[in-house]
Amino acid sequence: MRIKEDQKFRNLFWIVDGKKQLATKSIAPGHRVYDEIVRQIKREEYRIWNPYRSKLAAAIYKGLKNFPFRRGTKVLYLGIASGTTASHVSDVIEDDGIIFGVEIAHRVLRDLLGVAKVRRNIVPIMESARRPQSYSWIVSEVDVVYEDVAQPDQASILVKNADIFLRKGGVAMIAVKASSIDVTLPPKKVYRLVEKEVTSTGRYKLLETVDLSPYDPKHAMMVFRKL
Repeated sequence: MRIKEDQKFRNLFWIVDGKKQLATKSIAPGHRVYDEIVRQIKREEYRIWNPYRSKLAAAIYKGLKNFPFRRGTKVLYLGIASGTTASHVSDVIEDDGIIFGVEIAHRVLRDLLGVAKVRRNIVPIMESARRPQSYSWIVSEVDVVYEDVAQPDQASILVKNADIFLRKGGVAMIAVKASSIDVTLPPKKVYRLVEKEVTSTGRYKLLETVDLSPYDPKHAMMVFRKL
């Protein structure tokens, strides 16, 4: 079994053991979040990042060029759910970074609270991502707004939050679920509609769109920079 850090992105690792698997080095050894596979290598604990359980991992496997997370990054995560993806981001940004995690569903938020007990760089916020003013007293300016909210107005939700919290030059990422926006349209057309809605504000530039098939069919990761 061999391990090597990703050539482009810091704090991402590839474990080669018959097959090549993405992993993050755990900042909370001994604690699992979603029954992920754990490898012990040179006295460090590495968590396999499953692309079938995480759209961000799927985007990396599909060749994502812009990965704005690193040690010390400040993140606003909209639709953080129980923390599957966020726990890996937590590993990447380490204790110097912070994730403000917005979630409205009570049941999954309870699971997130358990994750946040051992990962002190995650701040759970029970609120609707449609109401960014409701948590403006908690959330500071951030480097990244990451949204995974499967709603018809998810592009509008991203812009509302990024306008308030994202620093100039920061990155906004949205996991687009085409069928949630318009089930009658081909996914690629939906992605173009999202691009138009976000960029027509004049405040954001599209950096890339990554189709997440076969890991998440009819999904894409879209990445924007705030101008």
